[in-house]
Amino acid sequence: MSISNYNRFLLLVAGLGGLLYGVDVGIIAGALPYLEATSGLNAGQLSVVVAAVLLGSVISTLFAGTLADWAGRKPLMIASGLLFVASIPTIALSEGYAALVLGRLLQGISAGLIGVVVPLFLAECLVASSRGKGTGIFQWLLTLGIVTAAVVGMYFSFRVEEVAKLGDAARLLAFKDRAWRSIFWVSLPPGILFVVGSLMVTESPRWLFRRGRRDAAEAALLRSRTREQGEIELDQMGRAAGAEKTKYAGGTSIRERLLQSKYVIPFVLACVILACNQATGINSIIGYNTDILLQGGLSDIQAHWGYVLFTVVNFLMTIIGVLLVDRVGRKILLSVGSAGIIVSLLCTCVLFRQTERQRVDVAGPVQAMVGGDQALTMSYDRAVADRLMGAVGDAGQEGRGTSLEIIYSCGGFRAATKVARSDDVDAKPIAITRETCVPRNRVVAFFSNPFADLAAARRAPLRIEKALITPVPSAKNGWMVLVSLLVFIAFYAMGPGVCVWLALSELMPTRIRSNGMSIALVINQAVSTGIAAFFLPTVGKYGYAAMFLGFAGCTVIYFLTAAVFLPETKGKTLEEIEAVFEGAG
Repeated sequence: MSISNYNRFLLLVAGLGGLLYGVDVGIIAGALPYLEATSGLNAGQLSVVVAAVLLGSVISTLFAGTLADWAGRKPLMIASGLLFVASIPTIALSEGYAALVLGRLLQGISAGLIGVVVPLFLAECLVASSRGKGTGIFQWLLTLGIVTAAVVGMYFSFRVEEVAKLGDAARLLAFKDRAWRSIFWVSLPPGILFVVGSLMVTESPRWLFRRGRRDAAEAALLRSRTREQGEIELDQMGRAAGAEKTKYAGGTSIRERLLQSKYVIPFVLACVILACNQATGINSIIGYNTDILLQGGLSDIQAHWGYVLFTVVNFLMTIIGVLLVDRVGRKILLSVGSAGIIVSLLCTCVLFRQTERQRVDVAGPVQAMVGGDQALTMSYDRAVADRLMGAVGDAGQEGRGTSLEIIYSCGGFRAATKVARSDDVDAKPIAITRETCVPRNRVVAFFSNPFADLAAARRAPLRIEKALITPVPSAKNGWMVLVSLLVFIAFYAMGPGVCVWLALSELMPTRIRSNGMSIALVINQAVSTGIAAFFLPTVGKYGYAAMFLGFAGCTVIYFLTAAVFLPETKGKTLEEIEAVFEGAG
């Protein structure tokens, strides 16, 4: 295989890794309704099935760096692919709860390993001029994996609807059972291709060099570089290793070595970038996108189409980021991207602030409607809205279209209803129970609120914290909110979406790269979990405007980190980047 073809092959393998990561994240959404209808599992068991991926991912992320250093990058890639491949028949052929949980755990472990080892492998194997493109393709196909999972789920939803029209309940149940199993089977081919591709690539030359296998490292380099390029990089590796050995020949402890600026500064930078990446609010804006657009002024169908457009822009702008990252550089893309995110978040904040100033909290009257069974079911229309507002002495919105969102809690756990519109004649009644708030098991409880007492929450009364009636803005306002969110996702996809994986793998020096990436990704997951826990209470108490303002403030830190402290790594070998932090370049 020629050098150019091998480099293309590396990019293909990277893309397949990203595709698997995206499928791991998104596949359960399409399969869950049919699994719930046919498996016979109760709500608690289903929640464990859903949460098992997150649990497996966190566990494997913690140990992925150590495993990559011990076994090598290539074996860990093969193992992650095999785990994914093994998870598919384990789930699709399962006839019970244990097999489903095991299969989902395997998928989570696979995702955690892929998230660390594939960007790590690419950073160490690709030439400097293609390193950005490789990691960008990983992110691009990650978004494609999520979209693919959604499309497959939508296809089967149409098929189920066709079978339902036949009026045969037994046939419908059998088809739903086939549907969720087929959704998982469809994701098997990419896993097999990833395993085959991982078997055909060479091991990371830098891992081989650190293991004392200089000849093998040189051979690995020459698969993707000319002999001249390979000799230059091999010499750089040798000089870097020799300088480190000479510098610490006096018996300096490992702890003292790792506290040197060449390790601490890039590690801190990578951790700040990953934490700020989540603090832009990306996951919450994706997860609550439809509700945000409904509150902004769009109708239900407009909000759902707005979300479709949002995902399409994310996918397309990731392509732009991939094309630009090795041309204009990481520093510029991160700086421009975070600056655009700040502007879009501030615009969204202003748009929501205009209507949220007129909100009315009717928590008291709604609390009075909660029955002795700690449950509430209510329809929401203009008459109900007028009655609730009249109960708190506010008649300013009577006769106007309004929306209602209820924030409620049991013990330390909070939940929120979907936004109900008084002008939606086809809306289902609002249903609130303790079960919709309190997690079904300790795994889900930990990721919802690690400090809450699950047992106490199961006995706690249902408390209405906020019941917010807000005048529905005009459709024009809703479209402006959508435009601002599209600008947000465009700048995110083009900048942070592509560069975050790249910055993570490039900044870390070879000695700590694998373990440093694991720690940084765990911090990333912790920030994501924290934002998910605080999002609803913050929105309930202060409104979307305050939440978007907070995201913008965090992104300012992101911008300053990228624009001021982050060195440009475009076109530099990993050893040259390492030298920058040591003060040698």
